[in-house]
Amino acid sequence: MSSITLLFCLSLTVSAAENIIRLATTTSTYNSGLLDELLPVFEQKYGAKIHVLSVGTGKALRMGRDGDVDLLMTHAPAAERTFIEQGHGIEAKSVMYNDFVVVGPSNDPAGIEGGSDAVSALRAIAESQSVFISRGDDSGTHKKELALWKSAGVAAGFDGYKEIGQGMGKVLQVSDELQGYTLTDRGTWLAYQHRLQLKMMVAGDERLFNPYQVILVNPASYEGLNTEGARALAQWLVSAEGQTLINNFRINGEVLFHGSAQQVVTNQ
Repeated sequence: MSSITLLFCLSLTVSAAENIIRLATTTSTYNSGLLDELLPVFEQKYGAKIHVLSVGTGKALRMGRDGDVDLLMTHAPAAERTFIEQGHGIEAKSVMYNDFVVVGPSNDPAGIEGGSDAVSALRAIAESQSVFISRGDDSGTHKKELALWKSAGVAAGFDGYKEIGQGMGKVLQVSDELQGYTLTDRGTWLAYQHRLQLKMMVAGDERLFNPYQVILVNPASYEGLNTEGARALAQWLVSAEGQTLINNFRINGEVLFHGSAQQVVTNQ
């Protein structure tokens, strides 16, 4: 028996009540359908029950700071680093990555289609006073968007800028309805694109790299955490089985996420 398998067996030989793992994760992992592919495999194999709280990264980190969850899966490296440095999280592990893309209406009033410079694209959207729909929810996507506006030298809040405080799926739907642009993770875009009239406009900028990692909430700070269950889930996600399932997850033949267990998450 491998050491990882032994860890699973030891960690998860607990009562049903103790073996509930509370996972706070981003809307992108939920909306894309990835969790529906991954989590039932773990639950069936190791006798666990995972309660998923699908929220933006900012809220997920707040839930971790409050001790309301056992494990985080998020995608905002700078905020995650602060979370760990403040003592709220331990044992961060790189799990996977994809990228962000800019999507927009087919008439493309900002003239950005086919570009690979996200900062120039956002600047053109603002200068043309086109509609841009922002999540406005302190999610990892929202944090990335604000960083791009800063790099573009543009203050978010121009006439066409609208914050709606919703998850990625809803933002894509509103962007479609209002014929506006938005920034989205590729996974959610691939899951939703067949329902929308929007088109991909900008992709491939290295600044659009989107890494995900898992972080255990620090058990030294809170009572009642299922740390062993959370650790077992984190270990499984970066195991060969978990990484293979991530790499094999596709929608219409397109890969949504790439396993990154052997890679180091860079701070952004």
